This record gives sequence, C-alpha cells and structure tokens, in this order.
Amino acid sequence: MADRYLTFTATGPGRFLTRRLGLPQPAALRRWSPEHRALDGDLLLLTAGTSAYAEDLPTLLAATGHRVITTPAADRPAAVVLDATAMADVATLAGAHAALHPVVREVADHGRVLVVGSPPDPADHHQAAAQQALEGFVRSLAKELGRGRTATLVRVSGPIATAEPTLRFLLSPKSAYVTGQVVETGPSQSLAAPADWARPLAGRTALVTGAARGIGEAVAEVLTRDGAHVTLLDVPSAAADLARVAQRLGGTALPLDITAADAGERIAAALPGDGLDILVHNAGITRDRKLANMGRDRWTSVLDVNLAAVLATTDALLKTGTIRRGGRIVATASIAGIAGNAGQTNYAASKAGIIGLVRSLGPRALAEHGVTVNAVAPGFIETKMTAAVPLFIREAGRRMNSLAQGGLPVDVAETTSWLAQGGVNAQTIRVCGQSLLGA
Repeated sequence: MADRYLTFTATGPGRFLTRRLGLPQPAALRRWSPEHRALDGDLLLLTAGTSAYAEDLPTLLAATGHRVITTPAADRPAAVVLDATAMADVATLAGAHAALHPVVREVADHGRVLVVGSPPDPADHHQAAAQQALEGFVRSLAKELGRGRTATLVRVSGPIATAEPTLRFLLSPKSAYVTGQVVETGPSQSLAAPADWARPLAGRTALVTGAARGIGEAVAEVLTRDGAHVTLLDVPSAAADLARVAQRLGGTALPLDITAADAGERIAAALPGDGLDILVHNAGITRDRKLANMGRDRWTSVLDVNLAAVLATTDALLKTGTIRRGGRIVATASIAGIAGNAGQTNYAASKAGIIGLVRSLGPRALAEHGVTVNAVAPGFIETKMTAAVPLFIREAGRRMNSLAQGGLPVDVAETTSWLAQGGVNAQTIRVCGQSLLGA
C-alpha cells in the first residue's frame, strides 16, 4: 500500500502544512538501483586525535569508489567518516564534538555519518567509558539528522580489512533504512576480497526459507543479484508462487515444510552441488492474540515455525557439514523480540529466541565450523501483512522511527546480503529506521 503521507509531504503545500503543525517530514529514501549504485559526492574523513588505522582506513575508504577528502570542500559531502578509534578517556571524547559540530549540517541529503570506534576494553574503564559514550552519541545524532541521512557506529576489532564489507554497505544506498545502529567487525575472520565487489557472492550457494513472497522473495532476489545461486524453500501450499520466483531468478524451488522432523536431511539432499555457503532463515508466521485469549495451538505453531525449526535445521546442517567452512547463517528476528508487542507474546518470544540463538551460537560456530551467525531484526516493513493493519496503527508504525517511514522488503534483503559477506558475527542488526520502540 502506498504511503500517501510520504507523498503528500513532498509537495509544497504538504511541506508547509506539516512544518506549521510540527508533524514528521520524511524524505523519500534513495535506495540502490542499477542507475544509483553509490552515494553522490565526496567522502570527508576526519580524525579525533590520533588513529589506530591512520594508514589503512583512508585506503579502504577510497576502495569504496568515493573520493576521500580530509578538509571540507565547497560541495556538500555524501558522507562523513570520523575515525575515533583512539579515544581513551573523557578528554579525548571531546574530539567527536569538535570534529562533527562544524560539518554535520553540511552532509548531503540522504548522506551518511559513520563513526569508527574500538570495542570497549574491560581492562581499562576509562577507555571503555569513552568508547561506550560514542554509542549514545551516535544513536542521538541519528535522531537529529533528518532528510534521509543516517548515522552508524562501527567498532573495529582487529585488522581493518575485516570491516570492508561493512563499510561498503553502510557507505552505499543499500543501507538506506539502517540507522542508529552499532556494528562490531570481528578479529578472527579471514576474508578474501571478492573478484568483483558488484557481485560479492559470486560462486556461493544459498538457501532462503519462506522465499515465495514478501521479504523472503526480496532476499532471494538480492542474493541472486549479488552472484549467489539460490535454493528457495517454502511450504508446499505455496509451491506455485515458489516455482514462479525460482524460475524468474534462475534458482531452485524446494517445496518443504520447515517444521518436518527430517527437514535438515531433505534440505541437504536437495541442494545442488556439494554444500551450502549461505543459510537464510526467513520463514515465519504470526497467530496473534492476547495471552489470556491465546490457545495452545497458536502458541505452539508460532514457536515451531519461527524458532524450533530454525534451531533444528541449523543444528542438522552444521552437524553434517552441509554448511561449508566460511559459510554464513542469517536468521530473521524482529523488533517485537526486542521491545515486545501487545497480542504477540508467542511471536515476540520466538523472535527473542532467535536473538539468543545468534548470541550463543555465533562464537562457537565460528570457532568449530568457520561459520558466522547473525540476525536481522526488521521493524515496520511495507508488506501485504502490514497493509492489512488498521490505518492509525499502520501510520504509527510508519512514523515512529527516525526516518519517519516504513521500510521495504529490499531493505531487509540488502542487510542480509551484507551479513552473508562476512566480517560480522553473533550480532542482531535492526532494519527499522531506528525505531523509537526498544533499545
């Protein structure tokens, strides 16, 4: 369903009226397209004090395709990157204000502010305080920027090269609906740069569950665009839609009930080739009722599909080695699993369970199998399901985030593809425009 408010605010009368009434003024986001592959403009690199990556970071940023400048120019920069990796106490923290205060208004519409920091050191409480302070700083800045601009904190642990997929994603139109987030790149992942960053998943095999429509279909499409061969899984009742999508993408359709006891074995047997590089757990259902009115079947069906099946198939595919070393698992959580939602104790429990799975399994899967495990947590995403939500609830869902609009399935898909490239582990990334609900 079209966002008519968003369209109205782009008109002269709409801008005047919403400004006078103090209403949200969302800017229609500029997402990736074949005609719009990169941000428009230079990348301004600033440093607060010294830098842990003084030589490597400029080179890595230049590799993203942007001209890197270190002093403000006449043209508004498409992005500002602040290197704050060496901040170690309250005094040096002032460097964040000193660097960004003069330039933050000049960031181009739909631009990016990216702060690069270091993980808080448990052995140094002064450094930990300063680096943790950057989180509150960035989350607050993301709520101030407006005009489609975003702000993100990236904590780099280990070689800066592990952050390349993350920097490329966040400094591109692909991250249009990701803002106010904190991402930590991992020290123990050996990443080989793809031959072509336009197709970073070339030669990889992927499986996407719940792929016949909506977010799952968008994920399959973006993974295919990025070079992967995708097997698309959905329930047998959706076989016709599944076959249509698979044919359009040149993928393989696999009609299968993910809750079947032998689902893991049947997936392994159906995969083309000898294994799997990317597993995307997207299948999910809702059966909403307040707890007092929720029958056992509504509870059980949601937990079975959204959580138990994810655990069972992941365990089976890791145990058999079907997911190869260097593989990526990306599961779908939800803002509901972080903030809760009335009438969704079952759904919120299942999605919070996904976050727990990722946090626990990520480090062990990387150590034992060489596989990363992450999750995306969508907020209000424009789908057929949200189109059926009552008008005022739907409008609240759209506006209650820093970008004042709903996301699109492709926003979740772009984030999933980034996580499938590596460099990040055991994290849940919110794709919600920085929803005002939850943390």
